[in-house]
Amino acid sequence: VQLQASGGGLVQAGGSPRLSCAASGRTFSTLAIGWFRQAPGKEREFVAAITRNAGFTYYVDSVKGRFTISRDNAKSTVYLQMNSLKPEDTAVYYCAARTGIYIRTQPLEYDYWGQGTLVTVSS
Repeated sequence: VQLQASGGGLVQAGGSPRLSCAASGRTFSTLAIGWFRQAPGKEREFVAAITRNAGFTYYVDSVKGRFTISRDNAKSTVYLQMNSLKPEDTAVYYCAARTGIYIRTQPLEYDYWGQGTLVTVSS
């Protein structure tokens, strides 16, 4: 599976960019997808995830109510709509995929990773 994340850039605080993660190489609908982020000097952390059929989503507390994960299986793409961005949201954002039914929040539980897209939030 190849994953390509895009949509990052320099954003002002309060902005609302949307990240995309395009997949290829495997039937997309068999994959659960997660978004992670890694800020400078910090460990990679879970942000959000969505099940194969989009029936269930899960978010880290710090982004609940601000970020929305969604997917379009026809386009083999997952999105992360980010609203009300804060400077502390600055990080490289990665999408990751795993086979299986359930959402997981640990990076080691994901089988495939994209290259990451940098989101920088200015105050």
